[in-house]
Amino acid sequence: MKRIPIILDGDPGHDDAIAWVLANASPMLDIRAVTSCCGNQTIEKTTYNALRICTLIGLHAPFAMGRKRPLVSEPIIAPTVHGQSGLDGPALPEPDFKPLELDAVTLMAKVLRESAEPVTLVPTGPLTNIAALLLAHPELKGRIAHISLMGGGIAFGNWTPAAEFNILVDPEAARIVFESGIPITMAGLDVTERALVYPEDFERIRAVGNPVARVVADWLEFFYGFHRSMGYPGAPVHDAVAVAALVRPEILTMKPYYVQVETEGDFCKGATVADRFGVLGHAPNTNVILDIDRNGFVDILVEAAEQYNKTEVGA
Repeated sequence: MKRIPIILDGDPGHDDAIAWVLANASPMLDIRAVTSCCGNQTIEKTTYNALRICTLIGLHAPFAMGRKRPLVSEPIIAPTVHGQSGLDGPALPEPDFKPLELDAVTLMAKVLRESAEPVTLVPTGPLTNIAALLLAHPELKGRIAHISLMGGGIAFGNWTPAAEFNILVDPEAARIVFESGIPITMAGLDVTERALVYPEDFERIRAVGNPVARVVADWLEFFYGFHRSMGYPGAPVHDAVAVAALVRPEILTMKPYYVQVETEGDFCKGATVADRFGVLGHAPNTNVILDIDRNGFVDILVEAAEQYNKTEVGA
């Protein structure tokens, strides 16, 4: 099987963490680098969380810290969702490796240059690092095969009525990415709000029995605590859908749309606007995921947890 070379970029975060567990467990993916970004918490906290996640799951790809703040906007963090640490809940091991001296953009550029084939980017936080890469190294755009991202939503937002958190944090970066011409798959709220993992599913994952499975179940339980207070029947594992799009696309329903990002306004800043009826006359630039087989999604999370029964994962 030919593996897809990818770079993981995120602001972990419980759902980022589960997305990385899924990516690292998949024999279809070849993780060439991991980079952190600011978003759910400060860059210092998301970097520390990322290193602890990678240590837990045995992922020792080259790692670099991303930018400390969005391109233009003031930072926004989400302690009410992910806790003051950005990854509250179960105890995790201390990092057993350190970030490279390179920054995220330099590391991503190095991976793109050295790869024998174009690389897929999988950002599950604000798109700051990806936009900064495109601004600093426009000559490398052709080395990016695809961007499978979690962000946006064509029907509604979650941080404002119109805007999803990742896009709202850095709408200017998101606009650069969506206008780049690189093929994009968008796992937005339209689908991720359907990617629900129920309490009985937590226990199915916990029953796998290895340390990673138990931590994933605890992350889901913590994440569900916030969402239960808002009336959700389960935990929406938003970021893992961006990985599912690569490893199990058959459980997803997608449609191609032209998507643009609003960068201004009192009410709609950060909105991802999809031209569903082609009124603007632009060719589609994004495959928007609209639906998911929930049971199939839970199955791949369980299967990923089972991979950590093996001595070597992601090798």
